[in-house]
Amino acid sequence: MAITAMLEDLSRNWGWVALRGVVALLFGIFAFIWPGKTLAAVVIVFGAFAFADGILALIAAFKVRDQGKPFWSLVIVGLLGVAAGIATFFWPGMTALLLVTFIGAWAFVMGIFEIAAAIRLRKEIEGEWLMGLSGVLSVLFGLFVFFQPGGGALALIWVIGAYAIFFGMLLIVLAFKLKGHAGRPAAAT
Repeated sequence: MAITAMLEDLSRNWGWVALRGVVALLFGIFAFIWPGKTLAAVVIVFGAFAFADGILALIAAFKVRDQGKPFWSLVIVGLLGVAAGIATFFWPGMTALLLVTFIGAWAFVMGIFEIAAAIRLRKEIEGEWLMGLSGVLSVLFGLFVFFQPGGGALALIWVIGAYAIFFGMLLIVLAFKLKGHAGRPAAAT
């Protein structure tokens, strides 16, 4: 029953999922358009992306409630995004290695929560694999960043841009799947 209520709320609020995807997609495109900008500029753009994604995840969490209780994985993802954004704005001169580690940790944790949400929704919606795949992509990206921190700022910008574009596209597709699910009766469990 709780999963059905969560799915109904997600379906009604599919636009927030789509908006998260659009923000990620735009961030990825900008990372490719201006690869020669300084690492400091990329730090600020990443901070804005993480902060905006965190705010949107928090909004989605409080719109998707299960009998008055927020959807905690989105709350945690949202708080991590807001924290990542704020930390980036307060310490823009941090070293590239610290930034890489921070980005990797953020992507890894976000991916774990997305995989968990996809597993919870697997019997309720068609296309839950999109959420799971975006989670796997986030975990793999986080691991890549942890194990290849010296790959260079430009390469990191391109990897971040590609990740954000693919992640954004997956969220947009998921949002339209959720929109199509709105009003449908829940699957039998």
